[in-house]
Amino acid sequence: MTTPVVSIAYHSGYGHTAVIAEAVRAGAAEAGAEVHLIKVDEITDEQWETLDRSDVIVFGSPTYMGTASGAFHVFAEASSKRWFQLAWKDKLAAGFTNSASKSGDKLHTLQFFQILAGQHGMHWVNLGLHPGWNSSTGSEDDLNRLGVFTGAAAQTNSDEGPEAVHKADVATAGHLGRRVTETAKVFARGSAAA
Repeated sequence: MTTPVVSIAYHSGYGHTAVIAEAVRAGAAEAGAEVHLIKVDEITDEQWETLDRSDVIVFGSPTYMGTASGAFHVFAEASSKRWFQLAWKDKLAAGFTNSASKSGDKLHTLQFFQILAGQHGMHWVNLGLHPGWNSSTGSEDDLNRLGVFTGAAAQTNSDEGPEAVHKADVATAGHLGRRVTETAKVFARGSAAA
């Protein structure tokens, strides 16, 4: 079996989302993937080719004004060249986001990623965790403390730097990286059996 190739295509305006991207990278690498971090606002032709040969593309962006950042939207529009060729069809996809508010309309950003993946004919991998911190026995240190199912969501106070990204959100992003890698292995075995 070949090593899954996981690429994380993300934008980070102030460094908070980069912390989450690194956690996804670490989780995917821990699970045995070859992992590439790609800053979409600095993407090169070689990195586009890396996305084309990836088994999994994980999309990431801060949530600004209820959606992904402008830089991520530019990347999404540029991906239409791949759409015309069906270059990403049947790859796996997942996503993550960060904003200052507990909700902050992060779900809309994750849904934007899902629609982008769907337009490319990709298969979406959800977080696969029950919500944390939703009972009297839970705590803010639980995985999936914000109770998002679609992808990894993080909250960081607007007046704090990247070092303040919540540890539980970092751990949740690591879980997502492991999950997409394990799912890619399952898909590869199924494809080989077919």
